Amino acid sequence: MDPVEHVSHYIHMMSLHSHNDVLMCKVFPSSLGLTALRWFNGLRKGSIHTFTELIQEFGVRFVTCSWEPQPVDDLLLIKIRIGETLHSYASQCWELYNEIGGGNEKIAASTFRIGLPEDSELWESLTKKPPEDMRQLMRHIEDYKCLGDDRLHSKCKAPLINRPQQNGFQPRPRKDLKI
Repeated sequence: MDPVEHVSHYIHMMSLHSHNDVLMCKVFPSSLGLTALRWFNGLRKGSIHTFTELIQEFGVRFVTCSWEPQPVDDLLLIKIRIGETLHSYASQCWELYNEIGGGNEKIAASTFRIGLPEDSELWESLTKKPPEDMRQLMRHIEDYKCLGDDRLHSKCKAPLINRPQQNGFQPRPRKDLKI
């Protein structure tokens, strides 16, 4: 886990006691995994005097675990695979977008379309009216999924008996059916 993220989470969880350095240091090992706990147990007795020193040492020791944002270019590499659902493709894009960091909404929204097949209705729709940001893109995708779901359900719906009748005629239920 990213040491900065870990310490931030720990401080948040211990916020009521953040003024108590001794307690913050004593409880810190309970938040650690096995590797970090071995490191903590290997610290020389008396080498740490404050919680600030402890988190500095922790950060130095586990700096290699630090989170690095993904390059924006990675968005250009994502393409929907044959047989992949729109939901799966969108999830993959959101996950990568969240790993990239802020300030790239317009690029992310544009590259989502690039990864779609050019003959898809969603690609065409996003080309005609490109989203301004991720919120618009997500709304557009949800609308498209609903449209697709409506089409799918209309093909799979039960026989005409269960559908509302436009001409006012309602068929009588069959008496020979046992439910």
